[in-house]
Amino acid sequence: MLKFDAGLRLDIAGVQNSREVIDEVIRLLNGSHRRKVLKRSVVYSNSIYLRLLISLRFGSNSNTTPSSPILITISLSSSHAPRVNQWRIRQAAGLLLKNNLKTAFKSMTPAYQQFVKSELLPCLGGADRHIRSTAGTIISVLVQLGGIFGWPELLHTLVKCLDSNDLNHMEGAMDALSKICEDIPQVLDSDVPGMSERPIDVFLPRLLQFFQSPHASLRKLSLGSVNQYIMLMPTVLYMSMDKYLQGLFVLANDPAAEVRKLVCAAFVQLIEVHPAFLEPHLRNVIEYMLQVNKDPDDEVALEACEFWSAYCEAQLPSQNLREFLPRLIPVLLSNMVYAEDDESLVDAEEDGSLPDRDQDLRPRFHSSRFHGSESAEDDDDDIVNIWNLRKCSAAALDILSNVFGDEILPTLMPIVQAKLSSTDDTAWKEREAAVLALGAIAEGCINGLYPHLSEIVAFLIPLLDDKFPLIQSISCWTLSRFSKFIVQGIAFATLEEEAAEELAPRLEIILQHLMCAFGKYQRRNLRIVYDAIGTLADAVGGELNQPVCLDILMPPLIAKWQQLSNSDKDLFPLLECFTSIAQALGMGFSQFAEPVFQRCTNIIQTQQLAKVDPGSAGALYDKEFIVCSLDLLSGLAEGLGSGIESLVSQSSLRDLLLQCCLDDAPDIRQSAFALLGDLARVCPIHLHPRLSEFLDVAAKQLNTPKLKETVSVANNACWAIGEFAVKVHQEISPIVMTVISCLVPILQHAKELNKSLVENSAITLGRLAWVCPELVSPHMEHFMQSWCTALSMIRDDIEKEDAFRGLCAMVKVNPTGALSSLVFMCKAIASWHEIRSEDLHNEVCQVLHGYKQMLKNGAWEQCMSALEPPVKEKLSKYQV
Repeated sequence: MLKFDAGLRLDIAGVQNSREVIDEVIRLLNGSHRRKVLKRSVVYSNSIYLRLLISLRFGSNSNTTPSSPILITISLSSSHAPRVNQWRIRQAAGLLLKNNLKTAFKSMTPAYQQFVKSELLPCLGGADRHIRSTAGTIISVLVQLGGIFGWPELLHTLVKCLDSNDLNHMEGAMDALSKICEDIPQVLDSDVPGMSERPIDVFLPRLLQFFQSPHASLRKLSLGSVNQYIMLMPTVLYMSMDKYLQGLFVLANDPAAEVRKLVCAAFVQLIEVHPAFLEPHLRNVIEYMLQVNKDPDDEVALEACEFWSAYCEAQLPSQNLREFLPRLIPVLLSNMVYAEDDESLVDAEEDGSLPDRDQDLRPRFHSSRFHGSESAEDDDDDIVNIWNLRKCSAAALDILSNVFGDEILPTLMPIVQAKLSSTDDTAWKEREAAVLALGAIAEGCINGLYPHLSEIVAFLIPLLDDKFPLIQSISCWTLSRFSKFIVQGIAFATLEEEAAEELAPRLEIILQHLMCAFGKYQRRNLRIVYDAIGTLADAVGGELNQPVCLDILMPPLIAKWQQLSNSDKDLFPLLECFTSIAQALGMGFSQFAEPVFQRCTNIIQTQQLAKVDPGSAGALYDKEFIVCSLDLLSGLAEGLGSGIESLVSQSSLRDLLLQCCLDDAPDIRQSAFALLGDLARVCPIHLHPRLSEFLDVAAKQLNTPKLKETVSVANNACWAIGEFAVKVHQEISPIVMTVISCLVPILQHAKELNKSLVENSAITLGRLAWVCPELVSPHMEHFMQSWCTALSMIRDDIEKEDAFRGLCAMVKVNPTGALSSLVFMCKAIASWHEIRSEDLHNEVCQVLHGYKQMLKNGAWEQCMSALEPPVKEKLSKYQV
């Protein structure tokens, strides 16, 4: 029998079946606690209900019993809950059930599982939208856990609710369906035993029908659900594309902003992955996106603004966009002005000369180090990493300038000059946006701006001391964007002598003004100066390594470095700044390296202790100290190269690094594997004593069900394994097949994953094949096609050379393993612009000639005929 003790803990040991549970809970809720005084009854009833839930969540037994989800399900689905705050209590039960099921569902008996499922489905038509929404969330979790094969009632109920004319039932089903589409869309695009068609074939016509619903909630949920399938493109959506596009055009001017936002999102996704569908309608789509880019709802305008970057990145014909530029550019410039509710404006309204208090400083977000061409996180030059219409508009202007170059200047520059010429204090946001625009076009329009570069720099330098802090900060950023061209102007004899003389001292002048600002700015804006110095260092590289520049730059930074304690969060941006400087100076940083290296290792050691014993560490734990220190050590390794060896050999870094690779925080692991790869490259001998442990933990990052959530960790771990492979050769053999078994699925699902992870996976597989061809080559036929496809997307560099050495090594050991993928291999070889390594070029020649000799009776010619003419032309340099 179910019993309550004095603290309302549940004794469920004697419960035989779910019916007893229901009877006992309902009896408790309806009968035994009734009181004559209504007010007291309500309070007591609420108390019983809430204490019931608390007992289930925090009962004396920490292990969730199979009965707990049953009792919580009753609490969610029971209409006997107290009427006052009923929905709040039932919703709390639902959210608790969702979390409980994640750990308990698979261990429950089929009868228990069926009970939970059967009680959830009626909640979809509940009168309260909170309950309907909570039920939809739980249903999605159950589908993630067990699929839909064993739950035919779900599909039947969803269809029945969608086809009803009852708004509650339609909304409840639509809400659950939208969550399934968002969380696990592939489940509905799979064959289900006993069904003649896939679930998405059943649902899609109904979803498209809801586009015409008079209820905005149904239009929003149905459109959001269909949008989830643009990437997967099931057959039914492909066949219904005309109807889908017609629906989008109808919804384009929907009165509900949420619907218009989803229309924009659909066009952005289509232009990214299936632009051919939009080609017949492209002119109308561009016209629409231009109009909605001025939508009064900022979120709609932001979604529309994403279209311009997506269009350019899809490498579609630029002429389609060209005629719209005179109308588009003013819209982008207008949207680059700070909105009235932008958090950054708080800074602009305060006196920059007064010291900042800790509570005035917003949290800052350090992006962990990432090896690859496309970071998993969006890069953001601003200090507060919140994507908004202003930043999206600037990014769009940046990419348009790279596509159209100086063509945009006749439209852009008159507007910029008009904004800059306004000196009224009330127009400072317009001036700030104009400076931002100059920075955005600094690279794409440099040819047109180059003759005026000296004037631009002369104009920007005084703005570093403007009365408005946000003009100071954007001027820092814009100057840093132009800085590499200033240096190029000094370095190359393309300028006339007078112009060269005029620009020569500019780097020195910029540094002087930055360091002057460094001396005056308070903590908040000091971060902006750190960022500008780091950006400048990244841009000018080794040009910074001049005594006159170092004498200006380093003394104030070193003074600040010595002033801050190891537990001061103002150290974070300084560590980042030093990272960029160390990479730029290379061996020139060696004079500053030892104290920097020592302090980083001390900080990591202190923070690792603080995590388990803050008292002994004398500091509170904050993982960002570890992340920033690891990244600065990576910068040192990259800058100093093998020159870091003496510092590593005399330190405890190896053991500290292994602990970081095992840390439970993904961003610490991400930075740790980046440093591991850097050290493997420049001083592997000092990692050797714990080599097997490093390799094992790196391999584990690739074999995780949460790969998409920790893609940056996996990316860096994958890269580090490849760096080890080319240094330790056969010693990597114990983990080769474990790693290969993880890399192959990544390559086979390349479209769904981060581009850099795919590239690094292809390179690392090739490097492993290069050093251990006898282990990898027997399995070639399982991955050659997807591997070669990935290789063909990688730009020419030393890492690609390593991967192709692996390809050649495997073919020598097992030539038949690549026969079925020969066309893909030829395309990969043709992807080279030029193989600079003579020995690799010769090896590739041998591979192609070997197959030509092997394939008799016209088989080689048949293979060649399957290749496009440009591919065949590129292969001709190998004399085949």
